[in-house]
Amino acid sequence: MFEPDALFELQQDPVDTFRFADLAELPLEELMASDWAEALRGVEAQLRKVLAFLAGEEAAGHQILPPPSNVLRAFRQPLADVKVLIVGQDPYPTPGHAVGLSFSVDAHTRPLPRSLVNIYRELESDLGIPPRVHGDLTAWTEQGVLLLNRVLTVRAGAAGSHRGKGWEEITTAAVTALAARKSPDGSRMPLVAVLWGKEAEGVRPLLAGAPAVTSPHPSPLSASRGFFGSRPFSRVNQLLREQGALDVTWELPPSP
Repeated sequence: MFEPDALFELQQDPVDTFRFADLAELPLEELMASDWAEALRGVEAQLRKVLAFLAGEEAAGHQILPPPSNVLRAFRQPLADVKVLIVGQDPYPTPGHAVGLSFSVDAHTRPLPRSLVNIYRELESDLGIPPRVHGDLTAWTEQGVLLLNRVLTVRAGAAGSHRGKGWEEITTAAVTALAARKSPDGSRMPLVAVLWGKEAEGVRPLLAGAPAVTSPHPSPLSASRGFFGSRPFSRVNQLLREQGALDVTWELPPSP
């Protein structure tokens, strides 16, 4: 029997015995950080519907990515700690790649997804930080960077297969909650959004005026149309400083 308190300790594992039907039975407070649970209470019914859909997909024999223990991983990071939002589309559809954080992969994944290779290329061009051989972006999240896909699951091998299944309503509520946060003095809490591609730019109306760094998506199909040379990392840090927040140290550990 799965112990709910262990959810936060799980890492992506090739043998994950936790199932989507198990997720559907847990209270929000055992699925995510407590302040996220409070912020997403209004879409809890929708979340339960999505989890029920995933349980049905799983029962029908479809492989769902990421595995159940990591689907809501982005929300384990407290809402109060977020200062940068990087919006992705949906998880990588290649088995073993998706880890519940947009653009990130497991530390042992080789080769790296091409979008992530392009992100590293732009990071080096922008800040002189050499690319890493691994694709684990956890160190960014530990500094308040929320790596949130617009859609949180996908069928293995079928990119975009879970769009329109209900995740969009949940991530809309998440972005709205981020933008609505207030400091004790009533001022807006620091937030910078990074919106790569048209789909990510669709969340701009939810930001309530918070600054956003936008460009084409880093995928091989669009990176040369304006992602390269956009200097998103230095621009984010400048916008953070303008809000009285500390820079993000974008350099990742040589090994995670």
